[in-house]
Amino acid sequence: MPTAPHLDWHPEAAPTKGVRQRRFDLDRAGRSVPGILWTPEDVTGPRALVLIGHGAAQTKSETYVVALARTLVRHHGIAAVAIDGPVHGDRRTDGVADGSVMMLEFGQRWADDAGLTDDMIADWRAVLDTVQGLPEIGPGPVGYWGLSMGTILGLPLVVAEPRISVAVLGLMGVSGPTKARIAADAAAVSVPVLFLLQWDDTLFPREKGFELFHTIGTKDKRLHANPGAHSAVPADEFLATIRFLSDHLLPALGSSSPDDGDGHASAGTPAGAGDRR
Repeated sequence: MPTAPHLDWHPEAAPTKGVRQRRFDLDRAGRSVPGILWTPEDVTGPRALVLIGHGAAQTKSETYVVALARTLVRHHGIAAVAIDGPVHGDRRTDGVADGSVMMLEFGQRWADDAGLTDDMIADWRAVLDTVQGLPEIGPGPVGYWGLSMGTILGLPLVVAEPRISVAVLGLMGVSGPTKARIAADAAAVSVPVLFLLQWDDTLFPREKGFELFHTIGTKDKRLHANPGAHSAVPADEFLATIRFLSDHLLPALGSSSPDDGDGHASAGTPAGAGDRR
């Protein structure tokens, strides 16, 4: 009989500007899943939740991940959770934090480990089950945000997990060792999607990105393309993803985002959007 996932909390720092940030390790059948949960201070659920998948060569603590999470919490009351991807961050036992090493090793695992995607899906689902069991979260609506590696491993999650009702994807194409899986899962996507593409991307060229966007099965999808390299997503696009998620998640709770005075939901001004490989 499988044991239920067990959540171990790290020592917690004092909340800042109304946001609690808590590190945890989730034990899923002997597999450690390190993560961070961001929630408003002193509240109870149900509450919308966004799962954040970081890019390759990065971690759950990346500047743009923290900025995204804190903006969702402070300006929209939406909780957020991020976990380290395979061979990244606290998944590593050797303490290596060199992005180039993590990128190289992820590429090798992506090519050689047939269970990589499904293991990550199982990790995310265990985290989601456990976090939604907390009184400050509860069974609220769920969104997903992940670019590049966050799409490689996250797009299949969006299809597999029925609680996810909206997704931000992109910086990825129908390519790589799991391109057949990506294409098949993309066709099965049925939730609203905002897809980001960089016009001068050399890691995943725009033609492959257009192919993936075309393959995504939902009719409720939109593509935002900007000039620049893979990691040069502009700050206003980053804010657009926050608005997209909040506009879809909050009505399910009977609430809405604060108005910025011009009839638009305010997404705040997160600093350090950063590199989203």
